Amino acid sequence: MLIQSPYDVEARYGIKRTTTWTGYKVHLTETCEEDHPNLITHVATTVATVPDTELLDPIHDHLAERDLLPATHLVDAGYVDAGILVTAATEHHVEIIGPVRADTNWQARQGRGFAAACFVIDWEAKCVTCPQGKRSASWKERVDHLGHDVIDIAFGWADCKSCPVRSTCTQKKKGSRTMKLLPKAQHLALQTARQRQQTTAFREQYAKRAGIEGTLSQGVRRCEMRRSRYIGLARTHLQHLLTATALNLMRAVAWLTESPRAKTRRSRFAALLAAS
Repeated sequence: MLIQSPYDVEARYGIKRTTTWTGYKVHLTETCEEDHPNLITHVATTVATVPDTELLDPIHDHLAERDLLPATHLVDAGYVDAGILVTAATEHHVEIIGPVRADTNWQARQGRGFAAACFVIDWEAKCVTCPQGKRSASWKERVDHLGHDVIDIAFGWADCKSCPVRSTCTQKKKGSRTMKLLPKAQHLALQTARQRQQTTAFREQYAKRAGIEGTLSQGVRRCEMRRSRYIGLARTHLQHLLTATALNLMRAVAWLTESPRAKTRRSRFAALLAAS
């Protein structure tokens, strides 16, 4: 990673959609109980280039040490992948609630043809059956260039070349249908999460995550969390810890004085859309 500033050799260049910056990232975890004040329970500071998906496991480890693990953790889409869904459930018994990535294959994007969800997978026999009843010819387990376990599936050319629905299954002019699967636990967790996030119950539950956006806004507007007063990752993290402590004190005082919580503001355009 290249040094971006001669004044802070640990600062890195970050980009998120249209926002760019040089510095660090802060990740906040807070409670969201109806009958208790929302308090920040964990603060993580990283350089700007660290992916969000690398944070949940260390966060859960830290919370477990202090007996603060939640049964359900509401997170942004950037923190969720199939591996996280499995490790959080198996190692910490935490249910991750957050949008997962959609199937990016053209069949799923266009809503026609046979996406991976249309195939029947026999994990024990290491075989996949297509919607036309043909069984896969090969099953190869490997590690991809990112270090992730994947499974390469290929069907036989003899079955694919004469298939009457070949054009809706593959865009290859030559060669048979191929697929790439995740290991069983990750595949099943991802499919379950995709189905769940289409439900009304998921949307109602996930709406609570708006609270952490309010926390970040409060940190930025009242405590200038987006501006580091110090040089270096360790000192910037100390600033974030002190900011979180200040926010917790303000929230505790507001709770004790029974000050009402601010409601999530909705733009007039969003309200108009909801009304229509």
